Amino acid sequence: MRGLMMDKPLLISSILEYAARYHGATEIVSLTVEGPIHRYDYAGAQSRAKKLARALAALGIGEGDRVGTLAWNGFRHYELYFGVSSMGAVCHMINPRLFSAQISYIVEHAGDSLIFADTTFVPLLEEIGPSARVVVMTDEDRMPKTSLPGVHCYETLLASQNDDYEWPLLDENAASSMCYSSGTTGNPKGVLFSHRSTVLHAWGATMPDMLGLGARDTVMPVVPMFHVNAWGLPYAATMVGAKLVLPGAKADGESLHRLIEGERVTLSGGVPTVWLGFLDYLERTGKTVETLERCVIGGSATPRAMSAEFGEKHGVRVLHAWGMTEMSPLGTVNAAKNGMDDETAERRYDRLAKQGRPCFGVDMKIVDDDGRTLPWDGKAFGEVKVRGLWVCSDYYGGEGDSHDDEGWFSTGDVATIDADGYLTVTDRSKDVIKSGGEWISSIDLENIAVGHPGVFEAAVVGVRHPKWDERPLLLVVRNEGSEVTAEELLSNYEGKVARWWVPDDVVFVDELPHTATGKLLKRELRKRYADYELPS
Repeated sequence: MRGLMMDKPLLISSILEYAARYHGATEIVSLTVEGPIHRYDYAGAQSRAKKLARALAALGIGEGDRVGTLAWNGFRHYELYFGVSSMGAVCHMINPRLFSAQISYIVEHAGDSLIFADTTFVPLLEEIGPSARVVVMTDEDRMPKTSLPGVHCYETLLASQNDDYEWPLLDENAASSMCYSSGTTGNPKGVLFSHRSTVLHAWGATMPDMLGLGARDTVMPVVPMFHVNAWGLPYAATMVGAKLVLPGAKADGESLHRLIEGERVTLSGGVPTVWLGFLDYLERTGKTVETLERCVIGGSATPRAMSAEFGEKHGVRVLHAWGMTEMSPLGTVNAAKNGMDDETAERRYDRLAKQGRPCFGVDMKIVDDDGRTLPWDGKAFGEVKVRGLWVCSDYYGGEGDSHDDEGWFSTGDVATIDADGYLTVTDRSKDVIKSGGEWISSIDLENIAVGHPGVFEAAVVGVRHPKWDERPLLLVVRNEGSEVTAEELLSNYEGKVARWWVPDDVVFVDELPHTATGKLLKRELRKRYADYELPS
């Protein structure tokens, strides 16, 4: 017997329709590539997204066609998020921080028919020379001179259309958007999201124990919209009708502070390197944040010291999150459970160093090298496997052996899970240090190093050792004016980790390499220090 309930498909268009109808006057604020602040509202965004859909159809774009974007966080990129997917095409967000050869591969592999680009990225497109047609995301007055053939102007295309358009009734399992994961071996692999998975992910993100979003929030995704849909924040904010602030290309401390204070941002999200710079700016200038309540930090582990500084100095609650492109990306968020209200500050920051627990919709486990499930005791280390409502079932084109026979996705992260279900990622499987047959967590060692007031950023990699196979080497970027020594840093580990975990040496560097998504580029560091001679 079937239930007698309406069968309404979960579509991305319904998210914007809802916001335009019930929160039509709520602002979307953008710091544009051209310079000025742009302001409009959800009603205006819906109107322009419909004009965009008509313009796409006029250019021959139909259901299933891939439409690429090379753009910062701005109102036009937001319109592409909704206009492209809602008319039935696939919005393919391209990471411009990848190498040009990788970008060229991604564009061709995805089969993009059209690429929308901010003016910033026109030279990049001229370099790679894509076969796809190009639309520059600006107005006629600011159109750059370019050697690209047949280039269109975004505002001119929209001006030629009206918003008398009905979103088509699509299959909720139809492809909606696409990102390529650079966290895999070999070439980047495509993750193809559906309307259903995107709506469910946004719904999950708004839940109280996840990001806890509501209509009275002001949300500013610092994480780029080309990085896993800005962690789903544009969809989630629209779903609840929150004010949305899009910071463009600027992620320095001064620019972020100006927007947070000026627009009264209550929730923001970005990788640790962004917040390191932001906290450094606050420390140097003596400025504070009056409205910011929650800060979502993901992409790599959040140092315990960062959570403590945000909380103790600025009254901001850190939401330590974990996930990946293949998970849309939200997997876990660190929120307290019933009975944790009386935590001491020390215990709270210890808990916040963990990546958190999943909400309904995501399941996870840890397994050993033979695939056996390990206990949730906070001690057993194993590879994290996941499955759920917004987890990929395969890579685009069927590339890569990513799932086991039961459909679990292998994340490549090594972690523990405690009795309360809190995940603690200790390493990527390729970054874990194996010394004398035992594992050492580079993430734990990095977090302790960053907790020292003289350290701006730190990385730990394993280097060859004649007896123990590998031993940890600590690489440190000092804070400006700091004269912290190697001896001070190594003594800082006393009582915090097992003695055999303590790095064998410290190297001070001017900067550390990062991936296109802001994570530490451990592969480059391992290569750079492959022949490093540790002290005997």
